[in-house]
Amino acid sequence: MNYFLLAETEFFRLINEAGACNIETAYTAFATQVIELCNGNADINRTIIALAYIEIELQHHPVRNLSEERTEIATYISKALSFVRRMQKFLAAPQVPPLIPIHTSSTNTTESSASPLQWTGNAIDLVELIYGINEMGCINNGEMPLKQLAPLLYKIFGVEAKDCYRFYIDIKRRKNESRTYFLDRMQEKLNKKMLRDEELERMRK
Repeated sequence: MNYFLLAETEFFRLINEAGACNIETAYTAFATQVIELCNGNADINRTIIALAYIEIELQHHPVRNLSEERTEIATYISKALSFVRRMQKFLAAPQVPPLIPIHTSSTNTTESSASPLQWTGNAIDLVELIYGINEMGCINNGEMPLKQLAPLLYKIFGVEAKDCYRFYIDIKRRKNESRTYFLDRMQEKLNKKMLRDEELERMRK
């Protein structure tokens, strides 16, 4: 892999040259290449190195400290730096697969691999449950990473794993004091069931 491919883009050529240029178009092309690098490269370590290199190049680019005549270019350099750093955080985040029912998958699945259970609730609820189990550390003494635990639980519930960290992001963005809607409902329903059972037991006496 070429670790310096992001520094060889049209965007970098333009920010290193004086005079007018179509910096917005070049910036968009640069951001697109960063996205393709993060999504399409199987070797994540090389991707991280390439992003680290370009982060330093952007952070210390001389245009960032020049006069107002190149303010627009300096602004796009700052935008590019912020975008690279955001993608670095994306790569560093735990990637949890999304939920695809096995029976609807386009891939050939043998009957022996099909789960007798089928998750029929919302996908985001299962993600909330899986994250909760992971945080409780009650599987393998909490030593199993989430990226290994999630696909196993998905298989138990008859879904196929791919990539759905976005569900967890949606959970974090909730505005209520408690963001664990599914776990809260589960707790409420279980407590109500125990109260009903206790009332029935009293009535039998």
